[in-house]
Amino acid sequence: MDTSKLKALREKYGAAKGGDIFDPHFAAVATQIFLDPERRKWPFADVATFMGAPYRPIQSDADFAGLDCCIVGVPMDLGVTNRAGARLGPRAVRGIERIGPYEHVLKRAPLGEIKAADIGDVPMQSRFSLDRCHADIEGFYHRIKAAGVIPLSVGGDHSITLPIMRALGKDKPLGMVHIDAHCDTSGEYEGAKFHHGGPFRQAVLDGVLDPERCIQIGIRGAAEYLWEFSVESGMTVIHAEEVDAMGIPAVIEKARAVIGDGPLYVTFDVDGLDPAYAPGTGTPEVGGLTPREALAILRGLEGLDIVGGDVVEVAPQYDANTVTAQTAAQMLFTMLCLVSIKKTGAKA
Repeated sequence: MDTSKLKALREKYGAAKGGDIFDPHFAAVATQIFLDPERRKWPFADVATFMGAPYRPIQSDADFAGLDCCIVGVPMDLGVTNRAGARLGPRAVRGIERIGPYEHVLKRAPLGEIKAADIGDVPMQSRFSLDRCHADIEGFYHRIKAAGVIPLSVGGDHSITLPIMRALGKDKPLGMVHIDAHCDTSGEYEGAKFHHGGPFRQAVLDGVLDPERCIQIGIRGAAEYLWEFSVESGMTVIHAEEVDAMGIPAVIEKARAVIGDGPLYVTFDVDGLDPAYAPGTGTPEVGGLTPREALAILRGLEGLDIVGGDVVEVAPQYDANTVTAQTAAQMLFTMLCLVSIKKTGAKA
């Protein structure tokens, strides 16, 4: 062993504490966690917010002042067609401790780079009416958009994305990167067209989603016959097995080509992952993406014009070991890093 190198390491690190970090980039990240060189903030203490972000409940529009990004819970699952329970998703995702502060691939520590806060849950008037819940969600996101804040949301079932898109895409239709097992472009069932199986058909018909700028990734399962609207409207559909054949770099390249330079909404249904990695969801489909593949796809969106995003369909009662909530929280954190890149203009 090089004795001179060992001597230098002993001099530098022999008496150093856990929070004595010498690299300026990493030292700046550590300031978010360490109270002093020996003590870290307890991740399991205090009221749970997403990755410990400041809690800022919104009483009036003035409360949005200064925010670049907000984390919003949407605890509503009245639109499910299979197993219910995603109303508890926001609590489960907020309760995950081991998220952030640093994303090692994108080289971001977003809470130290932009002004972000967890603003709590969308206030909704009825726990029984899907239509009224959608109206409340849309109204709340109109306020967020008017304040110039980028929302990242935790559902809730996938029907929540329709009222969010109605608000964010009102002035200019959105593009979409959609990771899911299902295209969610089916029609009306049993007198309802606002369920979680059809938000993107309705968003296109409402004029708030541009199908030519939409890509749906990870699609599979027995409901393929329901998704003809995706193809006919011009959406790009990449099935789960095609991801293997193409490879992740080609999937990213295709997604960036489809989206282009316009406003982008990123929506992530946890059933896009194989149920081995995300069992806690209402409509699991075997043969899905791995978390590593999904993270790579999200990271590949770096630099695009993201105006909002969500993670949906976490149903914690089917998630005995919390792996689904853990994975969902990581996806949301990655989206937060993408927002930080957009706001600061700096790439990895």
